[in-house]
Amino acid sequence: MDAFKGCFCSTKTSKLPRDEDPIILASETPFTVNEIEALHDLFKKLSSTIVDDDLIHKEEFQLALFSNSSKQNLFSDRVFDLFDAKHNGVIKFGEFVRSLSVFHPNASEEDKITFAFRLYDLRQTGYIERVELKEMVLAILSELDSILTDDAVDSIVDKTMIEADLNGDGRIDPEEWKDFVTKNPSLLKNMTLPYLKELTLAFPSFVLNTEVPDYK
Repeated sequence: MDAFKGCFCSTKTSKLPRDEDPIILASETPFTVNEIEALHDLFKKLSSTIVDDDLIHKEEFQLALFSNSSKQNLFSDRVFDLFDAKHNGVIKFGEFVRSLSVFHPNASEEDKITFAFRLYDLRQTGYIERVELKEMVLAILSELDSILTDDAVDSIVDKTMIEADLNGDGRIDPEEWKDFVTKNPSLLKNMTLPYLKELTLAFPSFVLNTEVPDYK
């Protein structure tokens, strides 16, 4: 997700979509109205990298993450799927703000734990199976350009299943996942993007020129 940080570079205010009220978005997320205006500038930049249509397509999302729109990775696919709340193959501005909000430093730990669980629950069964855990470990290693032997990966997966699958049914349910993450807080390290708390510092013009009052 660090790749998004490099996109925070524009200072031109863009008109927000009519169907996305910044005040409503601010009331539903940790972002302020000013920060949402800054996010819209980022959204405009991402949504016009390939097709300028105010929608983020999967190729544009991958381009933001990897600087390569053709790179296939299960990790980026899963993050895109979770951002694409309407499951229509594109991300609208409201979906972008609401999904990105879970990475805000002020977002609740419970929201971060839930998002991480959904990330690993590849088949959306409400459980994390061993095969899903292994697939995601391999995807994350690939995203980090890290290479481990099959035995090393299996060892990581087996250790995780032993520690997390408390009732021994071969899968991890949401409560077991919450308990496991609570005992291993480093798992949520990448679920917080500190610079999301500094949007108006990156975009000082929004603070000076915005016509929308900051309600937070």
